[in-house]
Amino acid sequence: MAQSISTHKALREWRLYFFIVPALAAVLTFSYFPAASALYHSFFDWSGGDTKEFIGLGNFKRILSDTIFWQSFVTIFILVLANVFKLVPSIGMAVLIHRMVSDRMQYFYRVGVVIPMLVPGIVTLFIWKFFYDPNLGILNTILDLTRMKNVLVWLDGTFGWGIFYADIPIGWLSTPELIIPSLIFWGFPWIGAVGVLIYLAGLQSIGKELYEAADIDGAGPFQKFFYIEFPLILTQVRVTLILLIIHTLQGYGQQFLLLGENGGPARAGMTPGLWMFNRAFFNGEFGYSCALGLVLFVVILALTWVNNKYVRVDK
Repeated sequence: MAQSISTHKALREWRLYFFIVPALAAVLTFSYFPAASALYHSFFDWSGGDTKEFIGLGNFKRILSDTIFWQSFVTIFILVLANVFKLVPSIGMAVLIHRMVSDRMQYFYRVGVVIPMLVPGIVTLFIWKFFYDPNLGILNTILDLTRMKNVLVWLDGTFGWGIFYADIPIGWLSTPELIIPSLIFWGFPWIGAVGVLIYLAGLQSIGKELYEAADIDGAGPFQKFFYIEFPLILTQVRVTLILLIIHTLQGYGQQFLLLGENGGPARAGMTPGLWMFNRAFFNGEFGYSCALGLVLFVVILALTWVNNKYVRVDK
């Protein structure tokens, strides 16, 4: 009997190996091999062809004096801070849905939050690009209809910004001073479907007895949020915070589609990922781009380590 059980376990393990080995081989081929190739080519002057020259740390020495690359971290730092604050609407929406008494209404609002996920991201980006269009865009139209543009022109004249003029359409993506605010405002009202679902999963694990005890103590809606709900979903908030920082630092698609390969006028919207993309595919400096990617990887790894070490959630 014991021998039969051990034989069964051995067969089960071999079946697991049968599936694990191909999966591991696929991960090594499509994930680790490109990373290893980038590491290898970061030590070469390589333009993508068969010809390449070993230059050792030459690319990394060049990075030290690359002012555009380092200045792009200022932009990405602002965007990271803005995206952290953009977590608040998703948390608020999740709490409001969770507090609904009717299960049918909860389901209705969950579906309403998830439906925008069906729209391809690139379509959303182009819609926002049209939204910012100086002549036909919705934003300038709203400002004209509500007379808010007159307020902006008056503020400009008062503080001497030199950005808003009465007879000139506002170029949100063509004025260097307005590019960062436009990137921050992108995605309003900043309710992410994935974030809402993650927070809802955490909220649904809260026992009803905690709410009953809070009602007995006379706790109001805000007290319930700050003393019960928010502390108990901090694990989910921490996970989304890590993913948000990584995605923001790596990302360049939004800036590329809205502003072009140079990050807009005066490179005001340039990010590290976009500069790496620019050097590789618009300047043919693939070796240097690999070195930029390696430096960006180290920065992301360091920030992730800091987050895991110091941003802790007490159980």
